[in-house]
Parts: sequence; C-alpha cells; structure tokens
Amino acid sequence: MRRRQFLASGTALLSVAVAGCGHPSVVFDMNDATADDIADEVSTVAAPGSDEYPVVSDAVQNGTATRWGRRTLFDRVDTVRYEDAFYDVTETRVETSEVTVYEVMVDFNPGETSPEAREIAYDDLPETDRQRLDRILSEDEPPQREGFDAGIGYGSETEVGNDSVFVPDQQYDVITRGEDRYRIGVESRTTEAGKYRYEVTEVAPDVETFVQDVRDQYLFVLSGLSDAERAVVEEAIDGAYFEDDDAFRSLVDRFRARDGFEVTDAYGTWLVEYEGDEYITYVEW
Repeated sequence: MRRRQFLASGTALLSVAVAGCGHPSVVFDMNDATADDIADEVSTVAAPGSDEYPVVSDAVQNGTATRWGRRTLFDRVDTVRYEDAFYDVTETRVETSEVTVYEVMVDFNPGETSPEAREIAYDDLPETDRQRLDRILSEDEPPQREGFDAGIGYGSETEVGNDSVFVPDQQYDVITRGEDRYRIGVESRTTEAGKYRYEVTEVAPDVETFVQDVRDQYLFVLSGLSDAERAVVEEAIDGAYFEDDDAFRSLVDRFRARDGFEVTDAYGTWLVEYEGDEYITYVEW
C-alpha cells in the first residue's frame, strides 16, 4: 500500500523531477506514524457507503453474511476496521453462476440523429446514471473514435439497481447538456459471478489495542547508527532520500533483517522507532 501512496505523491519526487529525472532508482522515506496510520497499513476500513460495510455489518450482527459479486472484497488484507473495533474476516466462495453485465457507450459527436431518437436532459437523469456518466461527460478533451467514443462499465443489473434509464432496458438514445448532444448505446455480455460467505472474529475492541498488537509484532528501534546513516535518516524524515550510497545500503540491510508490513525483493514498508518517535518507513532499493 505504501508504495502505491508514494508513487502517487508528486511532492515526494519533486526534487528528482526538477533535476529532469523520472522515478528515482532508490527511495528512503520516513513519515510520522499515528495510531490510525499504523492501523491503515494492516487493515481496511469498512466505511458507510462502501461495498464492505453492509457485508461486515451483517456478519458482526448475525455471525455470517453472504453476497453475490464478480470479485472478492478482501484480497489485500483480511483484517477490517468496522466502527471502533477490528475483525479478522474469512471470505469463502461457495457458489458460482453466470451474470449479465452492461456497458453504456457514448458518442460525443453524433451528428444528425433520427427524429425518432429518444432524448433526455442530463439534469433529468437518475442519480445512478449521473454518478457513472459525470466524469466522462465533463472531460475537456473527450476521446474521439469512429462510432462510439467511450464505454462506462455499469456492472450487473443487481449492482445498478432499479433506477437507471439505460440498464437493463435502454429508454433513451440521446443525452442533451446545454448545447451538447451525446448518442448513447448499451452493450451487454455474460460473465462469471460468485456467491461469497463471510465470517468475522473480533481481534481488538479499539484502535489503541489493535495498534499495540501491531507494534509488538513489527516495531523495532533504529539505533547505533553511524554519522552517515544518521544523515540518511534525518533527510528521509525531512522529505525523502534518493542516493544509492553505502549508508543507504547499510540501512537497507538493517531493515530487510526485520519483519515489515509488506516486503518484496525490491521494496518494503516497516514500522520503526527513532529517537523516541515512531515512523512508517518506505524503502525502495
């Protein structure tokens, strides 16, 4: 997770970008670690409105829950934060079925449309359609192709609900928005869906209890540093360190000897204590 967050941050790479380079070959980045930051590294949040929330809520209240879907919900971590507590979640696929999924196609330059074309103003669309179409219809430079220019995945009829004017039955052919007109088409295909069963076990009643268990497993003290290693750490705390030198390599060896939140052959994320403060540390070598 930390690698994705780091790559998405332009600030962390500013000094390198100014020098005319792309992503640096090595990275050493240390950020203050709050309890919530630490929890986020090893759990996912079941927030109201998310796909995870109703499933976890049902499982907490009833002992188990089921859902139909085309993907798993907990493929990254199996610990979920629901309200104030933390739970281990088991996700088991118990049944497989075929389902029809829909894609709404948009033509940004439809030219002349037939008099029989059914039109609807954008503002009159149901919320479920506006939510899905807003981004593509708001682009300053939309794609231009022969025929339909873009497609928006709507998902299955169950995922869409009953409010759409395009799925499963297309009721309109053209959307108008000010002086703009968009030709609409709907395509469908059959794919595989699964029925999943969920069970949860509480592992901590609150964030502090949960994070203390995480500290017990992962936290180590960064001490006994050479002057060169200390300089690397101080620069990593101030921003990030990008030099592939002996001090950096020595620190990498220290970190790779410890358990981390996520460690591969090329990068890793660890929880460290340095001079009394805790840091989530991302290293790429």
